[in-house]
Amino acid sequence: MRATSRPPETQCHKDAAAPESLTPGGRPRRGTVNSRRRRRSLGIDAQTATTADPAALVRAAQAGDRTALGVLYSRYAGLVHAIAISRVPVDEAADVVQDVFLKVLRQLPTLKDPNAIGAWVAAIARNTALDAVLRPRGADPADWEPQAPATQHDDMEARAALAAIRSLPHTYRDTLMMRLVEGMSGPEIADCTALTPASVRVNLHRGMKLLRRRLQQVRTTAL
Repeated sequence: MRATSRPPETQCHKDAAAPESLTPGGRPRRGTVNSRRRRRSLGIDAQTATTADPAALVRAAQAGDRTALGVLYSRYAGLVHAIAISRVPVDEAADVVQDVFLKVLRQLPTLKDPNAIGAWVAAIARNTALDAVLRPRGADPADWEPQAPATQHDDMEARAALAAIRSLPHTYRDTLMMRLVEGMSGPEIADCTALTPASVRVNLHRGMKLLRRRLQQVRTTAL
């Protein structure tokens, strides 16, 4: 894990939900820090984060408005964390989120179409996660065994759920991560991905259907 100083704009990425927060059924465990709680930690109310015009926020941030930068972070942190956690080992997701928002901060002045902010952030997140996957690393965190026997079964099932989600096509994978891990609603997912609410509903429905099938296959194989 890299020991780097973290600028104020990216400090709160460490509050993002970890994959161990998935229950065996794929739902966030009680106490999971999701997108709504992350907003509260930033002092940003949900209405501001979800209803503020993203293009206006981008233009304000490009002009140096740090409050607008904070709202943009709050708005898209769930999307970035969902993309990261569906692609990289558990202990690298936070670093990916940090790297993504550092890139966003540096490259935001070059964004020509403020209305494309969601797709632009998602593209940076996917490329950054891919770079992390291709970097040499030590032991695979998936090989880690929990030390507490009482939690071992639940932890292994949570990891099986995470692996099953990761095996899905990225259209379903990212949407499910936003819903199940980040706790984002359908409208929130639509807002930060530029998908229509109908498309989000279809992705969630099909993704959950595929996920249940994959998990059933895992359980059958384990018998």
